[in-house]
Amino acid sequence: MTTFDPETRPDEAALRRAVDEEAPDLLALMQAAHPADVAELLEDEDEEMAWVLFSQLSDEFRHDVLAYADDWLKKSLAQRMSPEEIARSVDDLPDDEVVDLLEHAEDHVTEQVLRNLDVETAEELRELSSHDPETAGGVMTTEFVTVTRDARVGDAIKLIKEEAEELEDGAGVFVVDDEGRPVGYLSDRHLLTRGIHTPVGEAMTTDVFSVRADTDQEEAATTIQKYGLQALAVVDAGGRLVGVVDPRDAHWVLEEEATEDMHLLAGTSSMYPTRMPVLQRVRRRMPLMLVTVLGGLATAWILDWALSQTASEGSAEADVADILRYVPIVVGLAGNVGIQSSTILVRAFATGEVLPDQEATVLGSEVLAGTIIGLLCGLTTCGVASYLESVGAQPDFLFGTALGTAILIAVAWASFLGCIIPIGCKRVGIDPAVVAGPFLITLSDVSGSAIFVGIASGLLELGAVAG
Repeated sequence: MTTFDPETRPDEAALRRAVDEEAPDLLALMQAAHPADVAELLEDEDEEMAWVLFSQLSDEFRHDVLAYADDWLKKSLAQRMSPEEIARSVDDLPDDEVVDLLEHAEDHVTEQVLRNLDVETAEELRELSSHDPETAGGVMTTEFVTVTRDARVGDAIKLIKEEAEELEDGAGVFVVDDEGRPVGYLSDRHLLTRGIHTPVGEAMTTDVFSVRADTDQEEAATTIQKYGLQALAVVDAGGRLVGVVDPRDAHWVLEEEATEDMHLLAGTSSMYPTRMPVLQRVRRRMPLMLVTVLGGLATAWILDWALSQTASEGSAEADVADILRYVPIVVGLAGNVGIQSSTILVRAFATGEVLPDQEATVLGSEVLAGTIIGLLCGLTTCGVASYLESVGAQPDFLFGTALGTAILIAVAWASFLGCIIPIGCKRVGIDPAVVAGPFLITLSDVSGSAIFVGIASGLLELGAVAG
């Protein structure tokens, strides 16, 4: 790992100025900066310039920068790196980072790198790359220390010293049985506060958390966050320890999942949309935009039907045409309430805040909240519309009541949709964020408009008959 002076190192702003001004000492400034700042600088450049700058760095510093780089930058750089350059990263980067580079590189480059490595290292990398990238096995590292319960604390410390160059900071030590199954864990605090002759079985904690290698990465990351773990054991089908997920990996996974959900809610690409070519952005966004167009056409058909009914039935239904002026209120309210409910559910599912047995309770409370919002908005609209649509000096309370009631029901319905759609998607294995954005808004607009027009016109007709 490259060392640097925190008092004299340039920050990202200084690096940016040096790049813009084409400063002659740019390379020296980059080498003196923190690798995270250099990675962020390269992420702001186009691919060609990023490679030009990256290629001038020393091998050791390159590897530090790669450890902080986003996936798109790793992919761009890996596709330009030679097999020899990637092979030199094996000793400096954790195994999971090396696998990321190999996955981004060309196939023939990957095979050449693996052939030139020793058999044991190559097998470890092949095993890691066999896991789905979206699972715990895809984000775990195979660089960890294990001891048996009859070992001494001093033995564990000695093993850490021997493997220090390859281990993550604060990785601790897992205690395994004769079959390689995790039965305990020694944190750095355990190692520092116990005597070196203390049996590991006495010093360890038996409160060990583990997940299968095929467990979703988000579930693994949430487990680390929820229980404040320093390391999460990853086991195979037989329960044997095969890898470890650390808090840094968990933080990265949760950040990536949150970003993906946010982009999906907006109806756009889930990965780095600002760095995509324009035509690719359009191609990824158009499907949901077509849903919006179809929804608009359906809404237009509903309004056209209402107008044709008014024209054919004469003056007794003349107030129905006035209802259409208030459709934008319903569209706005239904869309906002629906997207609020869906966002709350999508986020709650992602963080584990809502468990399967709590879904019905959350559904009920959200629909109740939406109903109260609809009631308050309906009462407000009822009062204002009664005077706006008054006949002479007499407020038209029948019209206002019909309008307010229709708004109440339409908004409550939108709140129900905003909850039931994410819950339904989760039940059938679809990411709720995929359909909880533009699709939900469109469905809320269409169904809300239909409910509003139907109920309001029906109440006006009943009022006219009763009158």
